[in-house]
Amino acid sequence: MEFFRIKKDIPFMKHALIFNAISFITFALAVFFLLTRGLHLSVEFTGGTVMEVAYSQPADLAKVRGAVSALGYADDVQVQNFGTSRDVMIRLPAQKGVSSAQQSEQVIGALKAADPEVTLRRTEFVGPQVGEELVHGGLMALAMVVVGIVIYLAFRFEWKFGVAAIIANLHDVVIILGFFAFFQWEFSLSVLAAVLAVLGYSVNESVVIFDRIREAFRRYRKMTTHEVIDHAITSTMSRTIITHASTEAMVLSMFFFGGPSLHYFALALTIGILFGIYSSVFVAAAIAMWLGVKREDLVKTVRKEGDPNDPNAGATV
Repeated sequence: MEFFRIKKDIPFMKHALIFNAISFITFALAVFFLLTRGLHLSVEFTGGTVMEVAYSQPADLAKVRGAVSALGYADDVQVQNFGTSRDVMIRLPAQKGVSSAQQSEQVIGALKAADPEVTLRRTEFVGPQVGEELVHGGLMALAMVVVGIVIYLAFRFEWKFGVAAIIANLHDVVIILGFFAFFQWEFSLSVLAAVLAVLGYSVNESVVIFDRIREAFRRYRKMTTHEVIDHAITSTMSRTIITHASTEAMVLSMFFFGGPSLHYFALALTIGILFGIYSSVFVAAAIAMWLGVKREDLVKTVRKEGDPNDPNAGATV
C-alpha cells in the first residue's frame, strides 16, 4: 500500500557528507554528555528499597507519588501498579545513613496519613550487586544483538551492509543514552528494553532499504551506486512514512496516557524511532556508499557455455 509515489528520485546521496557530519556531531555530543554527566540509574541498577503496598480501593498513583515526594524523594520516584489497581509497587533509591527498614517506615507512615487503610505487604532491599549483574546482563544482551545483526546482514547481503547498519544502529543507541544523560532522565530496565527494541526496529528499516538497493542493482545496470541508493530510498519513502507514523502513534499514546511508569519507556522509543528513520535512510546507506559497495558485490554473474568472449554469454542472478 502506498499513499503516494515519487516519480523522480530524490538525490539524497548528493548531501551524504552533510548528513554524516550532522550524525558525527550529534554522536560526539551524546558521548560527551555520557562521559561528563553519566546516566541517572534507577533503583534496579544502583540498589535501594522496593515496597509493595495494598489499598482497599483502586489507588491514586498521583497522590501516592506526591506523598513519597513530600518526604524528600525525587518526583520521578517509581510508583506503579502491579497485579491489580489496588496494589502499588514503590522503588526508593538508597539514602546515606538511612536503612531500608527506616525508609519503609517513613513511607508507610506518610501513606497511612493520607489513607489509614493502606497496608504494607512486602519490603525488599535491592543491593548494588544486583545492579552490577543487571548492567552486565544488559551489556551482554546489547553485544549479542549487535553481533547477530552483523552476521545476519553479512550473510543476507554483503559485509559492507552489515558494518554500515551496525554503525547506524549504535549511533541511535548512543544518541538515546546521550539524551538521558543530558536531561538526567531516569534510566531503568524498561528504558533498556526500549533501547534493545530500537536496535531491532532500526535494522528492519535498513534491511528494507538494502533489499531495494540490491533489487535496483539487478534492474538498472547503467545507474551509478549513488543513483541506485537514491532510487532505493525514494521508492521506500511511502512505506517508511506509513510504518513509522503508525508506530509513533502507538508510542505517543503510551507517552501521554500510559502514566509515569511508561513515560521514559515511551520517550526512549520516540527518540529511537525518529533517529532510526534518519540513520537507516541517511547514515547506513551513506556509509555503505563510502565503503565502496557496488553492483558486483550483490549481483553474481554466471557465464553460460559458449564463446568466452561473447558479451551475451553471461547471465546475472
